[in-house]
Amino acid sequence: MEHIIHTSVRPLVEYVFRSGSITSGFQSTSTMTEGTKAHQYIQSQYKDTDKKEVLFQQSIPFRDLVFEIEGRCDGLLFHDDQVVIEEIKSTQKDIHEISKEDKPVHWAQAKVYAYIYAFQHKLTEIDIQLTYIQVETYEQLHFKETYSFNELEAFLNDVLEGFYPYAILLHNHQKNRNKSAQALTFPFPTFRDGQRYFAGAVYKSIKEQSDLFANAPTGTGKTISTTFPAIKAMGEGHLTQFYYLTAKTVTRQIAEEALTLMIQKGLEVKAVTITAKDKICFKEDGCTNEHCPFTEGYYDRINDTIIDVLTNESLLNQPVIESYAKKHMVCPFELSLDLAYSADAVICDYNYIFDPRVSLKRLGNDQKKHTALLIDEAHNLVDRARTMFSAELFKSSFTKIITMYNHHNNDLVETASALKEAFSTFEKQAENKQEVFSSAPSSLLTLLSPFIKAAEEELLDPKIEGEESEHLLETYFTANSFIKIGQLYNESYVTYLEQWRQEVVVKMFCVNPSLLLKKAGKDFQSKTYFSATLTPLDYYKDMLGAKEEDYQLAIPSPFASEHTQTFIKPISTRYRDRDQSINQIAKTIRNFTMEETGNYIVFLPSYEYMYRIYDAFQDLYPEVETILQHQDMNEKNRAAYLDNFVADPTQTLIGFAVLGGIFSEGIDLKGNRLSGVFIIGVGFPQIGLERNIIKDYFANINKNGFDYAYRYPGMNKVLQAGGRLIRTESDKGFIVLIDDRFLQASYKTLLPPEWRDYTVL
Repeated sequence: MEHIIHTSVRPLVEYVFRSGSITSGFQSTSTMTEGTKAHQYIQSQYKDTDKKEVLFQQSIPFRDLVFEIEGRCDGLLFHDDQVVIEEIKSTQKDIHEISKEDKPVHWAQAKVYAYIYAFQHKLTEIDIQLTYIQVETYEQLHFKETYSFNELEAFLNDVLEGFYPYAILLHNHQKNRNKSAQALTFPFPTFRDGQRYFAGAVYKSIKEQSDLFANAPTGTGKTISTTFPAIKAMGEGHLTQFYYLTAKTVTRQIAEEALTLMIQKGLEVKAVTITAKDKICFKEDGCTNEHCPFTEGYYDRINDTIIDVLTNESLLNQPVIESYAKKHMVCPFELSLDLAYSADAVICDYNYIFDPRVSLKRLGNDQKKHTALLIDEAHNLVDRARTMFSAELFKSSFTKIITMYNHHNNDLVETASALKEAFSTFEKQAENKQEVFSSAPSSLLTLLSPFIKAAEEELLDPKIEGEESEHLLETYFTANSFIKIGQLYNESYVTYLEQWRQEVVVKMFCVNPSLLLKKAGKDFQSKTYFSATLTPLDYYKDMLGAKEEDYQLAIPSPFASEHTQTFIKPISTRYRDRDQSINQIAKTIRNFTMEETGNYIVFLPSYEYMYRIYDAFQDLYPEVETILQHQDMNEKNRAAYLDNFVADPTQTLIGFAVLGGIFSEGIDLKGNRLSGVFIIGVGFPQIGLERNIIKDYFANINKNGFDYAYRYPGMNKVLQAGGRLIRTESDKGFIVLIDDRFLQASYKTLLPPEWRDYTVL
């Protein structure tokens, strides 16, 4: 039986020929866009008989493997009966500083294409042309060589020899993975109610290459219900890789625990967790690549590192990554990214897939076609996507550059001054301190390009350093981000201007992220969006870019409804009524908590309101032990807050926290660590310009703008907070909803079934 390895030309030759360091110092970020234009410029000059972006595919036996190699050649030229393979590379360097031997990987790419063409067309020799083009001047430099078929065949054999250890390691692992996945049984004695149905739906969607939207309440076992069927699909050959995407550290840890459980049951899998760069970097002063022993010579050591990790480890979490990074002296963050392309499962934040400024650039379409996305806490993706697809500029950034670089860099000052003037024009057009426009800020986008060019020249050869250089670098990246988002601007966007004091901000705001989310995910084999609060499903399907043919699933709570007592106290918590509500709420909290010793959490809609009710409660009941959430709590402070909720408490504890904050999602206080939850208000996001833009946008396309901007996001916070109470089959407790709006039909219909048998106080 043939053992087939699929690979593209570029990763094949990069694996074998990469060397040197992760580049230190400033690097231009505009190269890719300009490089594409430069490629197109050269290709536009081809003759009618020439071809561009030609797909090459070939099966090549080597040892006990068969390599299925494919890739796209930049140019296939036909000159006087001679065939020429052209590889085009753009550069910002002076074209005359480049020598033929500078980049062996560039020649390697072209040689593989040349071998495939010569083999398929029975040529004895073929020409290769390596063309460099300067992205600003479009000046070109050509290197041309003629190779015999025998030379190319020997070269390719050397490449495959270098690639073979990695390829055979992955091949043998995948064979063992599939065998173990086929034999794997569900890692718990039984399925919970609804769990088998959920897992089956995930498996079916992966197998049928479709998408699934699932509302799976707390207790469903969402993580194992999605990862287990994904592993089973791998074992049956329906899937190569999956990404488990989540926004929170705690849910990443739960995903690691689920995979660990399956590994303990005999599964052979390679799963990597990508930890944010600032949390995993070994340098105490932050990652700059400057004089870093872990980035210098990184590419000389990374292949051996990857083989070492994959040979000896299964769960590649942060401690494992750090251990091998220190052993081999490589950057831990870059190591986790490199491992992600080889792993069976990747656990990471949403942005590595969806954010156009952060996403994994080497994850090609061919790999995506065999990759599934498991998107946990998908209700969070709506606002996260709005942030990822939006960008803003501040006038003060350019005013500061004018001051800093006056008499130092005329080009930089001139381009920053032009941008400052464009801001002033915006101010004059605005009739109010806040103004919304329906089109992209074209004047700013146009003027940013020369500013970026001038900033690059300064950053590459700084005339002044220190605070000035740091501010310029930050503004440079912001400007690039603004241009990148400007390229995405469509009917889902508005532009708005805000003025306060001496500051002016212009923001391209993605109101409806559904189109861009759909585009970002379109090449993946399957996507499962799931959450305990993905309700109403139609709203989330609309906002997350669902297609008509996508599956949807709503699973009932597996917990007995009688374990939750629900009460509604119809007090107005609207802003205008808050002064009158404070003592009523404090007394309601005490009336419920004096009956039985226990731990309780009170969730409030803002810090200001929380502080007022907390103070009133302490004045009325100073004998009761209380704790308070504070702004900007670090992980140590958060853990200390939760440690107060002990099992079998001997005295009552009441914790005060913010609705929609760090304690209303993702915390697990099982058993009698939590006996009751108070939810004050209906969770509305703070009324403001962006929320009103959302309301008006959706109202203008015949949808309920108030629901989309306020009611649905608010009630999601309520459901998340209430979900902290019942975490296991044996948990019991009460929920008190304090707001008269909970009795209105438009809010009652959004309550989960197990809350609807409520008592009005």
